[in-house]
Amino acid sequence: MNIKEIYERFNEIGCVVFSTIDGEYPMTRIAHFYACDEEGLYFRTMKIKPFYNQLNKTKKVSVCGMSSNTEVSHDDKGMPTFDAGYTIRVTGDVKEVSFNTLEEKAKKNKDFLVGVKDTIKYPNTASFCLYRGYGEVFDYDFEMISRDNKLIRIPFHFNGIKVPFRGLKINDNCIGCGACFSKCSFKAIEKDGEKFKIDPYKCDLCGDCYSVCNHKAIDTYME
Repeated sequence: MNIKEIYERFNEIGCVVFSTIDGEYPMTRIAHFYACDEEGLYFRTMKIKPFYNQLNKTKKVSVCGMSSNTEVSHDDKGMPTFDAGYTIRVTGDVKEVSFNTLEEKAKKNKDFLVGVKDTIKYPNTASFCLYRGYGEVFDYDFEMISRDNKLIRIPFHFNGIKVPFRGLKINDNCIGCGACFSKCSFKAIEKDGEKFKIDPYKCDLCGDCYSVCNHKAIDTYME
């Protein structure tokens, strides 16, 4: 996914959760991205808010949102059910953007006029660019109404940041017994010759395969 595609996913949701660190504790608030270009994703806050101070101190932010009916229903067994939809998250580095820079960008992209006009109306407005980041779209259909598996994970990264692998892998201890394959309700495990492998783009990290493997054939990568 490129930056424009990432922005469009967030823009479809609108208001999302922005997280920063304030000392020992995470802090959250609702905001939105108002523009994007090849340099990154843009958002704004006020210079007198704690959000502004946290961004300037750590130079980092994490953002997530959900495009779906957020209401949780329950089936006749009392288990939660969810309408199909997607979540998206991005984590990365931010930098403050000057008013003059916004004016220049607005000449080429009218989306930046939001930042320009807001700064004129409220002089304490500050815009930031999330200029380097990584994350994923978590596209889910747990009831498998529109496809034959529950989810598709779409990882992305932009402007040079490295993406660590987090997930499960089947190692050489696998004897091909198929216990993990039978247990996986996400249909994320497939035959690989005489053994099996996990498709990380379909895996929910529920741990069912890990719990039934008696041969220490599944490694976890959580760094």
